[in-house]
Amino acid sequence: MKTAKPKKQRRKLYQAPLHERYRRFSSPLSSELRTSHNTRSVPVRTGDTVRIMRGDYKGFEGKVTGVDREKYKIFVEGVTRDKVDGTTVSVPIHPSKVMITRLNLDDKWRAEALKRKSAGKEAELPKEEPEKPPEEEAKPKPPAKQRKRKKKERKSGVKSEES
Repeated sequence: MKTAKPKKQRRKLYQAPLHERYRRFSSPLSSELRTSHNTRSVPVRTGDTVRIMRGDYKGFEGKVTGVDREKYKIFVEGVTRDKVDGTTVSVPIHPSKVMITRLNLDDKWRAEALKRKSAGKEAELPKEEPEKPPEEEAKPKPPAKQRKRKKKERKSGVKSEES
């Protein structure tokens, strides 16, 4: 977000249109997916397999059964809670609290988007520069007190007694 004020950030979050909320549904990928797709995060979709990283259900892994963009929550298969009247309900989880372990690539558009994203990342990777020999390295700066003292000496033209 472009604003630093918390009030405005919350307002933008709550009033965001659905196409902007989709972007905020991003979750980090597992290390295997990260290397294979060359990207860190992807928006969560129904059908993805996720591992819960925070909260009461930490460590649980399951398939995403539903996505609620209105409330910024996802629902994972098997993560349920019993109500007082005996019925079971799915527990909503924020997408930032999960890690995607397996992607649902049935949608051709999503697969193409991943390819585009990873192709852009490869072009942005910095090329390795050869290491500089030790002679060319910069000398460490003296402490701030010494720098100030030297500056005063240059201005007045007299060396101080401390040095």
